[in-house]
Amino acid sequence: MDSSAPPDPPRSHDIIITVSEADIDQNRHANNIAYLRWIQEAATAHWEFATPPSVRAEYSWVVTRHEIDYKRPAFLGDLLRVRTWVATMSAVLSERRCLISRVADNAPLSASRTLWCAINPATGRPRRIAPSIPRLLLVSMDDDPPK
Repeated sequence: MDSSAPPDPPRSHDIIITVSEADIDQNRHANNIAYLRWIQEAATAHWEFATPPSVRAEYSWVVTRHEIDYKRPAFLGDLLRVRTWVATMSAVLSERRCLISRVADNAPLSASRTLWCAINPATGRPRRIAPSIPRLLLVSMDDDPPK
């Protein structure tokens, strides 16, 4: 996976989280499930920040693929920056990247790539992404879907 530097705001969106006791595993660092949750929380926060309620009522998203590269562990009490951005969009798929870093030393902890499929929340079926959606997220539409 390409772990290139994330884009600068406003194209990216950050959330700050603190590693809690519930995030810690038997090895005394954050469990991989916690990383997955933080990635999803960041994606949701970005979608809610960038889109009006009328758009959110017309679209929902389901994950079709996650790729996560773990670089360093996170520990109890660490303050983390979870930065996310949409890399590409096609007819029904969106590729979202996420970089998690420790705030204290800016050390990268993980880099991820997630493919999301747009769905109609009323039917649960895939839904074509309208041209207005990439503009809201400041990303261009691709002719070919992400692989």
